[in-house]
Amino acid sequence: MTIRNWTRCLVGASAAITLLMAGAAMAETVNPLAEKVRALDSRFEDVAVAKAEGYAPIPCASGLTGGAMGIHYVNAAYLKDDAVDVAKPEAVMYEPMADGTLKLIAVEYITSKGPASLEGHLFNFNTAPNRYGLGPFYELHVWAWKQNPTGAFADMNPNVSCDAMKGM
Repeated sequence: MTIRNWTRCLVGASAAITLLMAGAAMAETVNPLAEKVRALDSRFEDVAVAKAEGYAPIPCASGLTGGAMGIHYVNAAYLKDDAVDVAKPEAVMYEPMADGTLKLIAVEYITSKGPASLEGHLFNFNTAPNRYGLGPFYELHVWAWKQNPTGAFADMNPNVSCDAMKGM
């Protein structure tokens, strides 16, 4: 085989590997549950819709080691019914922005019945007492509108901040 043929083979192999890697990276970023959440819950991009549907805010939750969950708007009726429904999250989460607006970033599903899962994703267990004053519960965050480098279902997001709440 000539050097020219080797070069062609190497270029072709490199291109194939690059395409495979790009496809794998794209597959990792596609999350069927997050896609479904976006499709069913995008109405909450306007916080007025959340309020009209019975959601009420609790303070912005920051992590001890950085990051935050944002402001949770919680629907008390959904908390009490223990049903898990993708279209009716128990909490809708917003990040406070510097201009005073709220940006939809995630939803949270909460139930006291468990162990719980939603479309194959296991909920995290929270003991009592906890910062919310609830009994023991299971929860699943879905970061459908803001990328979370620690995972689409992690509690805290290092890219979220409550700093805009200071002075309000």
